Amino acid sequence: MALSRSLAAVLFIFLSCNATVPSLATSDGFLQCLSAAIPEELLYMQSSPSFTSVLVSSIRNPKFSTPSMVKPLVIVTPTNASHVQAAVVCGRQNDVRIRVRSGGHDYEGLSYRSARPEVFAVVDLANLRSVSVDQTAATAWVDSGATLGELYYAISKASNTLAFPAGLCPTIGVGGHLSGGGFGMLLRKYGAAIDNVLDATLVDANGRLLDKEAMGADVFWAIRGGGGASFGIVLSWKVNLVSVPPTVTMFSVPKSVNEGAVDVLTKWQEVAPALPDDLFIRVLVQNQGANFQSMYLGTCDTLLPLMGSSFPELGLNRAHCKEMSWIQSVPYIYLGSTATVADILNRATSTTSFSKATSDYVRQAIPKDVWVQIFAWLSKPNAGLMITEPYGGKISSFPETATPFPHRDGVLYNIQYMNFWSAATDGSAQTKWLKDFYTFMAPYVSQNPREAYVNYRDLDLGENTVVGNVTNYEAAKVWGEKYYKGNFERLAMAKGEVDPDDYFRNEQSIPPLVPSK
Repeated sequence: MALSRSLAAVLFIFLSCNATVPSLATSDGFLQCLSAAIPEELLYMQSSPSFTSVLVSSIRNPKFSTPSMVKPLVIVTPTNASHVQAAVVCGRQNDVRIRVRSGGHDYEGLSYRSARPEVFAVVDLANLRSVSVDQTAATAWVDSGATLGELYYAISKASNTLAFPAGLCPTIGVGGHLSGGGFGMLLRKYGAAIDNVLDATLVDANGRLLDKEAMGADVFWAIRGGGGASFGIVLSWKVNLVSVPPTVTMFSVPKSVNEGAVDVLTKWQEVAPALPDDLFIRVLVQNQGANFQSMYLGTCDTLLPLMGSSFPELGLNRAHCKEMSWIQSVPYIYLGSTATVADILNRATSTTSFSKATSDYVRQAIPKDVWVQIFAWLSKPNAGLMITEPYGGKISSFPETATPFPHRDGVLYNIQYMNFWSAATDGSAQTKWLKDFYTFMAPYVSQNPREAYVNYRDLDLGENTVVGNVTNYEAAKVWGEKYYKGNFERLAMAKGEVDPDDYFRNEQSIPPLVPSK
């Protein structure tokens, strides 16, 4: 870890904060407090010439960079742990809340904007991005501000047979990704990212720097899948690295409706979760076609007979196979066949499309006639797409209570629905299509609750209400049990343990539940 544990810059502020209660909390007081503890060049006030460029530097959805966005009072760009501690202590002292950004991929932008009028600051962890790999122990410490691409690249430099089972997009920030669960093409072999977290460092609501032992079992359980920015600011993670062979095989097989996509999809949803754990086949469904994308932990020579016996309907042949190393598969699957490994270090994004997304989990195979209707929906004007990813294997072997991420045994696959539009339109037609399609899918997906994935955050599932300056637990259950099922109550208890005053909160943060004395 490259994080300073020095408290010298914040001890005086912390002690003063806890010795007296300010009679009047002001923005000026907050900024003065920050300036006394953090170098000026790490603070970007709204009046700073670089404020806008820093703010938009990792906004991945341009619809949240419009003039109407509720912007932070200041952006703090810490270079060590003491700066983060100071931001929290100053915020508590002056009644200014903190939002935390690692990669900026959160679908509702809650790491850097507020959906309601509010005075808040952003702690942007982009400068905290160290990765330290221990090849012998097959572990790594990674700072929350690192991207998945930076983590993967560092692992590949240490070994060509080690990997980490997380997401596909290399610009995703490690902090937010692990906070919500995190999964990708190794999920069937090695589970979710959080299933491979060994330790972490956390700045809590009192500005203390805690490791796994100090934060306690309940809080350590909660930060591994309980969503970002509810329990504190996780600065770094110790993760278990997993074994991959020197050669993996990728394939991409498109099927149109005229080529039997309905039949192949109907079969896929039964076969994909039951295949050997070394084989992962996801599907992008859009317009009148389905694209079957796969990673196999082995060579084409061993993949072909396996597919021939297990899933002949897809028609895989040698021409579809692309053999490469695991690290080469990262740019290949996300950036395309011409991308290089070095491209995964690029933290910038060039998208100009606005977007909206939501999610589902499927526990019973969708009938063939419904797939026909799904393709009709995907062919409508202003339609979006579906991304389906199979479960089974390792991710399904853990109990639902092992981590806050409860989507385990019995899940066939998850669905991500997305739609896009340009700044030239208001997006109403595209968001209406998404909402209507989500309603259509209700009978065919999980129920009671209708499950959703917190890293595909959707405020349409519900928003928090605040009663007496604390998030209301009963109101939060409306969205909380969709993300967490029966784990939601335990998350609220952990929140009550580490942040009973609900300092870290946003529109979908975990509410504190404190037992009556």
